[in-house]
Amino acid sequence: METLLKILAIDFNYILIGMIVLFYSMEQLLNTQFKFNKRPQHLAHNILFQVAFYLGNFLWAIVTVFSIEWFNNHKIGLFYFFELPTWLKLVLGVMAFDFVSYWFHRIAHVTPVLWRFHRVHHSDTSMDASTFFRGHPLESFLWFGTSNIIAAGIFGLDLITLGLYFLIIAPFLFLEHSNFKFPVWLDKTVGLIFTTPNIHKVHHEQDQYYTDSNFSDIFILWDRIFGTFKYKPPGEIKFGLKEFEDKKKQTFWYLMISPFISMGRVSSEELKKGK
Repeated sequence: METLLKILAIDFNYILIGMIVLFYSMEQLLNTQFKFNKRPQHLAHNILFQVAFYLGNFLWAIVTVFSIEWFNNHKIGLFYFFELPTWLKLVLGVMAFDFVSYWFHRIAHVTPVLWRFHRVHHSDTSMDASTFFRGHPLESFLWFGTSNIIAAGIFGLDLITLGLYFLIIAPFLFLEHSNFKFPVWLDKTVGLIFTTPNIHKVHHEQDQYYTDSNFSDIFILWDRIFGTFKYKPPGEIKFGLKEFEDKKKQTFWYLMISPFISMGRVSSEELKKGK
């Protein structure tokens, strides 16, 4: 337990920096799924989102810590009704954070005002490891950050469990967006329980039929249980959103203001008609 606490005490931003350096470097050396030009510019635009998130997250981090500690001090949450071994509470706690995140993610796709912010993440037409960073900072800490507070309040989760959840989800998020080739057999075995990179990439298909699927970050079980699982061979996936294909719409500054710009969502039917 002491070893776990020492690991969780590491600044999460250091972990993110280490992972983007690792995965981005590997993408330059290994056989990738697809090739695209101007990767340094692509990386720069995406990293700016992480910088914006980092600068704005100080206040929200304080809110998160205060809220979870308040829940814990008042013994609020389902886990306080049961005596559970520490290891089991940690495992179930990570699953609980992921379960609530699944629902928040799903809601973001069907609520117009939330989709305006969430579509920033889906706008990337050339996915690689840095795509993980592409997310509007307002959505990142006001919506998805809230999901962690809600999960802690419902289930009675503590900051140690949240730290473990962050530690586990980070490699998933980088792998799921990375530009690597992964064997299909991985989807048919590990993919029965966990979200594999190929399965998550279906979520980034520009066809709305597939975009609105595979919402889970760690456990694809939630999608399988609640009927939102879909599959498409990775080689057939076209990334991004039709309404963001223009090069100027791939820039950091445009994407930052894009939630405040009205643009229609291109449906599956419109894509099939070639609109």
